[in-house]
This record gives sequence, structure tokens and C-alpha cells, in this order.
Amino acid sequence: MSRYKIILSGGGTGGHIYPAIAIANELKSRFPDAEFLFVGASDRMEMEKVPQAGYEIEGLWISGIQRKLTLKNLMFPFKLISSLLKSRKIINTFKPDVAIGTGGFASGPLLKTATSKGIPTLIQEQNSYPGITNKLLSKQVDKICVAYEGLDKFFPKEKIILTGNPIRKDLLNVSNKHIEGKDAFTLIHSKHTLLVLGGSLGARRINQLIEDKLEYFQSQNIQLIWQCGKLYYQQYKHYNELDHVQVHAFLNTMDMAYAAADIIISRAGASSVSELCVVGKPVVFIPSPNVAEDHQTKNAKAIADKNAAILIKESELDAQFETHFDELMSSSEKRQELSQNIKQLALVNATKDIVDEVEKLLKQ
Repeated sequence: MSRYKIILSGGGTGGHIYPAIAIANELKSRFPDAEFLFVGASDRMEMEKVPQAGYEIEGLWISGIQRKLTLKNLMFPFKLISSLLKSRKIINTFKPDVAIGTGGFASGPLLKTATSKGIPTLIQEQNSYPGITNKLLSKQVDKICVAYEGLDKFFPKEKIILTGNPIRKDLLNVSNKHIEGKDAFTLIHSKHTLLVLGGSLGARRINQLIEDKLEYFQSQNIQLIWQCGKLYYQQYKHYNELDHVQVHAFLNTMDMAYAAADIIISRAGASSVSELCVVGKPVVFIPSPNVAEDHQTKNAKAIADKNAAILIKESELDAQFETHFDELMSSSEKRQELSQNIKQLALVNATKDIVDEVEKLLKQ
């Protein structure tokens, strides 16, 4: 067997980087002598995260288009030309057998160049509403792996494969670790545990809500694992003095945090939503309204419409939060129903299914 060369591109946020790394890891376990190269945006977090995962990465000078007229937008054509030229150089030198894109700015120029050179290509779309890069690429790539139904509105139907989003393997048996999880965080077993997730940087509006409701949670006999994000840790860490609150900048043992939780409040980024389906706990989604094309609200709505989670918009938190939360706390039937329904939406073999499609392209 010849030695495969695989190029992957995706980044800007963890939601694009993590799936790319998961796909690479699965490919590496199938083809141990394959050669891998990642391509990212030169000033974004992939330049740090990808080498940490043990892979080489090349950076492109690229960024997204801003909604308003800015200097950045005036630079965009130059960045695009620069990125297309560098992508061509990378592809001519590396000579990949397949190119995989997981979204984000850098994957546009790279996959566009790959398709123009007849290299087999696959993109993975994490969201229920695709980003502009993947929409533009969809006409030229060979296969499109998606995590939600109904994406034939945006993509050619014959190329779509419903696989789900790659998730961390350690989350697959979280439901058996409830006691272990509570012990890991030294929690009281007889109390309900609320896990609050705002993403790695944190979510300002969720943090404000939690701060406002600390007494309310105490009156409900609820203990909190509150991941406030590294931007907000200094502001909120003094609440660690309260008996029922643990404030964390970020959580290194996500599997244990999920295992300890009875209820979860979370943003609705694509990879979070996929993880929460697998974890199968009752969830209150508070989507970020500040995301391109309001992705998060659409992701959360896709789950809430199937009676598998509660969705509260940021603008409605003051009016609705306690009503919804009281309803959830007072009814174990409601919690169980949400839990069972969200579990049914989990696509646990996503990474394997995506890599099966990559393998078919390699063997064409």
C-alpha cells in the first residue's frame, strides 16, 4: 500500500478545530504510516492547538469578511489572493491524496485549490445552518458530511451524508460515572448539581444570569459547577467562598463535569450540542446571539423543537428563566423526558462514519 498523504483545514474556533483533529486521529489509527498536514489561519488558535495534538500546521493570511465597511474588509481581496497562492504552493509541495475541510476561513482557499486540481475532497459541516465557506465549496467538493437533517436546502442532495459531529471518546460512557463525577468535584451526593458552560472564553450574559440567581439556586438546594471562562474568572472567583458554588476558568475533565451534572446550562455551539446529545442530561440552551448567521439559535431550536431541550433566548432570560427552571426542578418526569429525547438525537459513531467516507475517496 502506498503511503497516504492527507491534508486537513479548519479553524478559527474550537468548533472547527476539534472535529479536524478527531478525524485526523481516527485516520491515523487506520493508516499509521499516513502523512498529515493541517492548514489554518495564521493568527488563530489552531496554530497552537494543532501542534499540541501532535500534527504539523501551515498558516494562511486570511480572515472573514466583517459585516460593515472596515479596513479589514478592504484587505480581504489581498488576503484571499495571498491565501490561494499559498494554498497552491502547499498542495503542489505536499501532493495530498485527499483534502478535508471542517469550516472556518482557511478551509475556503485550501479546498478551492484542491478541487481545482482534481484532488478528492470532503467537507464536514457542524451546524444546522451552514457557514458561507462551506456553502461556496459545496458545489465543487465530492462529499459533505453533516450533523443535522434538512441541509439539502443549502447543499447538493446527492453529496450529503448524515454522520453527526465528531466527539471526544471519553464522553461515550458518562452516564455510568455519576458517583465518580460528583466525587471528582467533591460535591454533596444528595443535592442536585447544575453545570454551567459558557465556552472556553466565557459567556458574559450567562455569567450575569448565574450571578443574579446564586441565592435562588441556594434556595432550591442546588450546587453549581460554574465554568465562567478565562476572560471572567478574576471577576467571579470570589464566589468560590460560597458553600454551594465552584467557579472554574475552564474544565480540564469535561467527562467528569458532565457525569456529575444533573442539569446543564449551555451555549449552543455545534460541538457542544453534539456532546450534550451524547451525554443525555436535561439541558437549558442559552444561545449566543452574536454568532455569524445566528447559528447557535438554529442549533438549539433543532433540539428544542423535538422536545429534547429547553431554549431561552438571551433577551428573554429575565422574564422566563425562573419559570422554566422551576418547572424542570419540580418534575423528575420532565427531566427524564428531556434526557431520553436528547439521547435519541446522538450520533455516536460520527468520527468513524466520516472517516469511512474519507477512506472511500482514498481508494477511488
